[in-house]
This record gives sequence, structure tokens and C-alpha cells, in this order.
Amino acid sequence: MENELLKKVRKIEIKTKALSSAIFAGEYHSAFKGRGMAFSEVREYQYGDDVRNMDWNVTARMRAPYIKVFEEERELTVVLLIDVSASRLFGTTSKTKKELTAEIAAVLAFSASVNNDKVGALFFSSKVEKFIPPKKGRSHLLRIIREMLEFQPQERGTDLSEPLRFLTNALKRRCTAFILSDMLDLDSEIRPRYEDALKVAVGRHDISVINIYDERERTLPDVGLVAVRDNETSSMVYVDTSRRMVREQYAQWSKSAHQATMTLLRKYKVDNVSIRTCDDYVKPLVTLFKSVR
Repeated sequence: MENELLKKVRKIEIKTKALSSAIFAGEYHSAFKGRGMAFSEVREYQYGDDVRNMDWNVTARMRAPYIKVFEEERELTVVLLIDVSASRLFGTTSKTKKELTAEIAAVLAFSASVNNDKVGALFFSSKVEKFIPPKKGRSHLLRIIREMLEFQPQERGTDLSEPLRFLTNALKRRCTAFILSDMLDLDSEIRPRYEDALKVAVGRHDISVINIYDERERTLPDVGLVAVRDNETSSMVYVDTSRRMVREQYAQWSKSAHQATMTLLRKYKVDNVSIRTCDDYVKPLVTLFKSVR
């Protein structure tokens, strides 16, 4: 069993490390390095300077305009917020959402490592299950990959407010955070339940969302009467997929849920991308990196 796990970890490392070095490192650097700006000094205002950087306290004291000078931080802190609720086990193609999440998270981790950034991971369900503080080094990254593959959560449900609140409170310094989840955390009126936590978190950190889903979560095929089980609640119902109205209602609910999520992310200017389990993730990730510049 241990040997099988090590083989899986090594396989993911080889594939994702190569992608990170060959494709994503430059895109990642361009997208996120400019976000980490540290205060350096103040100097007298010069024609053409951005007035938004004016230091009004020094200006008043010196009776002459002074601005704050910032420099790009040499390293960032990257935190992967990884959904480990029971719905991650779903998948109708070559990969489950859990397997795709592990690969994408590994790509992000190695891309950050190539740029000498620290990487941490936060595993969540309906609570924060585990937090691995940001560090550098290959052994640290392999530990995160290993946890993604073998971690067994205590809870089965999803509550996105919990990891967002934890991120806000635990990391005082601004970080770059990626949420890897199917984002299915809605109330009975199909409204995201985590808006308040998201609103606070985006004011403190730079957050991007990678929405991972399976096609069968959006549309139902006509395959007759089937038993459908909710992995998070373990409840089971029988659905007659041969009925057109049933398929249309299911598709409409899924569409409404996705639109509600996207509307909320746009409201708070959260960069995001959606990736299906049956699709290649290279192009969507490159698109995400380009969108945050």
C-alpha cells in the first residue's frame, strides 16, 4: 500500500514538475510576482508619480509632497485551499475530481517553487480539516501531494466560509491563495453561503478560484431509472432520466448554481476558471494566469 502511494506521488511529481518548469513558471511569475509589493521608503514627489502613493503624513510634516516607494517582494506566500468534502470522489471520466485537484494543486505548488515562493495547504470540508504552514523545499511539496492523495477528512460536507475565515485570521501577511473546489456550497435559494467570508478574505489576500467539476454535475444523460446518491449526505433517490422534464430541471438547477457562483466571484473581482474532469487543464490554467495580470 505504501509503495503504491509513493508511486502515485512520484508519478504526479514527474508530470506536474515538468509542466511547471516548461509551461507555467513564466506565466505564474508574470501573473503573481507583481502582486507582492513591500514598502521601501518615501521620497519627494516627482512629476508623473502616482498620486495614490502620496504619503500625506510626511507631506504635512515636511510641507512638501512626498510619496511612498514600493518594491516587488522577492518571494510570495502561496496557499492552496483544497476541498476534501465527499463530493470530490465523484468522476465519470478518466479522473475523479479528487485526482484532477491533486494534479492541478501540484502544478501550482511546483510553479511557486520554481519562483522561490513558500507554499502551504489548507484542507477543508465543512470545517478546516488540516493546515500545512507555508514552507519551501521539495520534501515539503511532496508532503502536500501525499496528503492530497491519502488524506481522510472527518467530515463529508462543504462549508467554504471556514477556510476563508481561517485564511483571514491565520495569515497576517498578504498571500496568494487558490481555492480548488467544485464550489457547491449554496443555500436552498441557490445563493452562495460564503459571501461574508469571501468579502473579508479578498480584502486581505489575493484569491483565485479553480472550479473543478464533472460533466454529469451539469447535465443528465437519458439512461432510464437510476439510483443517485449524495456523497456528502449519503442520501439516495431514484431519478427517471428518461423524462425530459427531469433532465431539464436538473440542467436548470446546475446552470443557476454556476451562475450564482460566477456572479459572486465577479462582484468581488475574484479571478477564476472552470475545469472539467474530462478536459486538459493546461490551457485553462494559462488563461487564469493571464487574466490576473
